[in-house]
Amino acid sequence: MAHVAFLGLGVMGFPMAGHLTAAGHSVTVYNRSPAKAAAWVAQYGGTSAPTPRQAAEGADFVMACVGNDDDLRSVVQGDDGAFAGMKPGSVFVDHTTVSARVTRELAEIARGAGLGWVDAPVSGGQAGAENGVLSVMCGGSDADYARAEPVIAAYARICRRMGEPGAGQVAKMCNQIAIAGLVQALSESLAFAQKSGLDVGALVEVISQGAAGSWQMANRHTTMAEDRFDFGFAVDWMRKDLGICLDAANEVGASLPVTALVDQFYKDVQRMGGGRWDTSSLIARLR
Repeated sequence: MAHVAFLGLGVMGFPMAGHLTAAGHSVTVYNRSPAKAAAWVAQYGGTSAPTPRQAAEGADFVMACVGNDDDLRSVVQGDDGAFAGMKPGSVFVDHTTVSARVTRELAEIARGAGLGWVDAPVSGGQAGAENGVLSVMCGGSDADYARAEPVIAAYARICRRMGEPGAGQVAKMCNQIAIAGLVQALSESLAFAQKSGLDVGALVEVISQGAAGSWQMANRHTTMAEDRFDFGFAVDWMRKDLGICLDAANEVGASLPVTALVDQFYKDVQRMGGGRWDTSSLIARLR
């Protein structure tokens, strides 16, 4: 069992850190809002610390799940940052979805300080975090990944090393690109079915057993048809992720025309007041 620090107790980090205690690890948490950290300790045990540096002191692994590039920098750098408190040989594991650029930058700083690094963004949403069945895509050295994987296993259904630092973030971009196009196509299919007078449940029962079937169809068709969008990953965060994808595509010369279009569709949803709706809300703009 390991001594683990966990930085960031949002809808994903809160249950993920809880799975670490359930697996028998000793866990110290940090959150910008101390009240959230206190609530976590009351629910799961463990301890909390007032700064990332203090949370990281003595830890074998420091996990982070925060919001964006700037949030990640703020919890790792500076006098109160995690890197300042981590002991040589410990490993930083970043579950935040951020740019590959900041990932490689911080991984190099970590290496220079004698620290290990694994970028490990996740897919599976809030339900996956709560149930401990996330898909985890990792970048880092073989040695750092081999050390971190048994700890990550506390909340993972599958965990794979994709390559050197940054490769996990690139894999997460691929994940978001695939989701964006799929949800738009599903939205168009269901909206068309409703306008044509078909029973959506009966339709999905038939077409989900063939080539059109997907996780999104199986798990979201009912709520999409009923205009209920309070499940899982928010539109605001999806737009952040798609922005990362589009920037990276420009850097490597890749073409993402459908992703760029769906990003604008999500912008429409934001204008409708749906920034906190989940990503299946693309159907709302077709009504």
